[in-house]
Amino acid sequence: MAPERSQRLQKLSGYPLAGIPEARKRLEAAGVEVIDLGTGDADLDPPPEAVRRLVEAASERGMSRYPFQVGLPDLREAISTWMARRFGVKLDPNTEILPLMGSKEGIAKTPLAFLDPGDAAVIPDPGYQAYQGGVVLAGGEPHLVALRPENDFLIPLDGIPGNVRSRLRLLYLNYPNNPTAATAPPEYLAEAVSFCRAHDALLISDHAYSEITFDGYRSPSILEVPGADECALEFHSFSKTYNMTGWRLGWVAGNAGLIESLAKVKTFMDAGAFKVVQAAGAAALAAHEQWVPGNVARFQARRDAAIDGLKRAGFTPAKPKATMYLWVPVPGGGSSMGFAERALEEEGVIVLPGAALGAGGEGFFRIALTVDPERMSLAAERLGRLAAG
Repeated sequence: MAPERSQRLQKLSGYPLAGIPEARKRLEAAGVEVIDLGTGDADLDPPPEAVRRLVEAASERGMSRYPFQVGLPDLREAISTWMARRFGVKLDPNTEILPLMGSKEGIAKTPLAFLDPGDAAVIPDPGYQAYQGGVVLAGGEPHLVALRPENDFLIPLDGIPGNVRSRLRLLYLNYPNNPTAATAPPEYLAEAVSFCRAHDALLISDHAYSEITFDGYRSPSILEVPGADECALEFHSFSKTYNMTGWRLGWVAGNAGLIESLAKVKTFMDAGAFKVVQAAGAAALAAHEQWVPGNVARFQARRDAAIDGLKRAGFTPAKPKATMYLWVPVPGGGSSMGFAERALEEEGVIVLPGAALGAGGEGFFRIALTVDPERMSLAAERLGRLAAG
């Protein structure tokens, strides 16, 4: 008889992309040219400076030793320099920055440092699965708040019930947002900081898409808000900005005491990111100003091609100012899961149904800008046949 699974494990929902790789293989084996717009994993290369440094560092003595949580000093210094240049935020590289094995890892482990059973965490719905997963596995109680167009896809903080506020320990914000591509104005971020300070809660800002912005938009850091240094941690990732999804590298920045708490959790659960990858991350940050604008321009060309194609096909997509996603209403208001299944089986296009990221995502589907403009246009044309039918 197999061991019984924990109640916490049983509370976890299925992962939103489960089953898609198998379906893709089946269709491709049948001769279908599949266009994958489901996973946020672009078909673009990392900065060549990062690749060169990766190769060099791999042969350097000591790089294969345990990194532990201290990690590579060069990366900490590079992050501190970049945060100061980009956001005007001065951080001690030794105490106010912590390298991560991707921002997902740090986000998922943070609740273990701050939640006790019965404590509440406010989570956007739809949202990244690591938010709810981390809270559930830590024994906390997730309070999901639907992200709706009438609220500009922001969490209405004044609508959080009193019985949640009294137990609130964590508030998750993700702007620019995955999956809605919404952005948060500075006054909303200031409101969120004030809200968390008033309720002695930790604000977790997932800023993974801070650099994929268009049309002159600049995404602010939560750490720019006065008072945020008392209550906020901000998570960054190399995955999207630098096309380094598989390298598993990111960082968290904020108050030294908060950072120390997460580092303690990590000490018991991992030995830190591979030093060679950390060295490559430092090189990527150093190349930021020369390399990132060109990469963002490629995403913008894909965004524009997708928006134009979808509009011609009868969809009503909003034109986002940031992220590598489009959040598109399902035509006719039908089931997002049903639409995604038809898109895959009838047209060979993989999109992510909104409901797979939470009940609040029903009525929408997500497109990831992961293929070139020509294939984005072709995908839109194929999806249009579903809308017309």
